[in-house]
Amino acid sequence: MTSKQDYYDLLSVSRNASLDEIRKAFRTLARKHHPDVNGGDREAEEKFKDIKEAYDVLSDPEKRRYYDQFGHAGPGVGSAEGQGFGVDLFDLFFGGGRRPSQRNAPQEGSDLRYDLEITLEDAAAGIDKTITIERERSCATCSGTGSRAGVSAASCSSCQGSGQVRRTQQTMLGSFSTVVTCPRCGGEGTIITDPCPDCRGSGRERAQADLKVRIPPGVDTGNRIQMAREGDGGIRGGPSGDLYIFIKVAPHDRFERQRNDLVTELSVSFAQVALGAVLQAPTLTGTTELRLPAGTQSGQVFRLRGFGMPEVGGRVQGDLHVVIRVSVPEKMNDRQRKAVEDLAIAFGEGTEEEHHGLRGLFEKAKEVFDFDK
Repeated sequence: MTSKQDYYDLLSVSRNASLDEIRKAFRTLARKHHPDVNGGDREAEEKFKDIKEAYDVLSDPEKRRYYDQFGHAGPGVGSAEGQGFGVDLFDLFFGGGRRPSQRNAPQEGSDLRYDLEITLEDAAAGIDKTITIERERSCATCSGTGSRAGVSAASCSSCQGSGQVRRTQQTMLGSFSTVVTCPRCGGEGTIITDPCPDCRGSGRERAQADLKVRIPPGVDTGNRIQMAREGDGGIRGGPSGDLYIFIKVAPHDRFERQRNDLVTELSVSFAQVALGAVLQAPTLTGTTELRLPAGTQSGQVFRLRGFGMPEVGGRVQGDLHVVIRVSVPEKMNDRQRKAVEDLAIAFGEGTEEEHHGLRGLFEKAKEVFDFDK
């Protein structure tokens, strides 16, 4: 005689598993090994019987206590063969207690998504946008009934208007019943015999709508705006779904956004950073004064407070970070070259003779290679 497998091992649960864990494990295994799912496979039937026996014991507090003490020899612990099981396939696959939705019950419409791209300037200031969407609404001709005007839908003969049908199947393990949505009427309980010519019996139609959207200041890519009840219309008097507008802020050719701060570069001359200067730095709305102290280095960053992006729904304003970049001329005339050479000499970078020698060499090269032609 082959010894029985431990009930806890059969259900793949620990010995201190809760009742909910045992139920969940049983449903998972039962859906896999149920005879009706496996086309009457004998091995699946035997496995299902063992699983059901283990569940009957471990789901009963008293039987479980005896099993924990005495094992398979405990009182009330034994084979489930011949008991018929009485397991409803609908309960196994849909969690128990659920049935097809009540016929003719109102149903909420679907939510919709709209992607909207705006400029960085629009995101900073906030803007009103008008968008055009397509959504489903009740048919204006039949008021959502689906039937031609003056004609009523007929009661479904398959379910007698209930919208549900019960199916019973006899197996060697007992009788299995399932309650499902009526396939003929789709759960409506009625059949449209003379459909509306405009919606062809669906009771729905697609229509365009123009909506005004308020974009608040400070939005960023990935933010979304919810417009309640602006999605698809409900069914049988149900509420409309919502419309979600997803924001994308287009890249800017001058400013880089870092959360609520902005970063930009400002090109300046060597004289301006060496001697100091008062410049006009670019902002999203124009320019603002920026004072460079003498000796400013290339790559140095200046913070202009309050010239960044606003915080959505708040009073915090980000900053503008201006990165200084020293511009080096690609070409110089003789006068400019002489001034740079004199400056190099003044800073101790070589002697005047060395620089005069370089100038002479440069002039000879111009004659040989005819640079000016």
